[in-house]
Amino acid sequence: MTKQCHQCGWEWNLTGQPGRSESCPQCRSDLRVCLNCESFDTRAAHQCRDRRAEPVMEKDRGNYCEYFEMTRKEAKNAQGSSADATERLKKLFGD
Repeated sequence: MTKQCHQCGWEWNLTGQPGRSESCPQCRSDLRVCLNCESFDTRAAHQCRDRRAEPVMEKDRGNYCEYFEMTRKEAKNAQGSSADATERLKKLFGD
């Protein structure tokens, strides 16, 4: 499990949490955003499970939430994903 950019999957290797102005060196997306947070949940009120947090309207923009905790996800393997997709297409079209 690694900390990753929500947009491209770039791995955050530094200790601690990204600051509000930090962006992904690969795709330039903000890193301290709701979409990268452990508390982000589309089914929760204001899409956040942390009830102490102020509502944030733009979930993909850097914010000042003091309860931000960067989520950990399984490492993305672009090569494996591409091979899996190709295999599924072959099965779909009977090749």
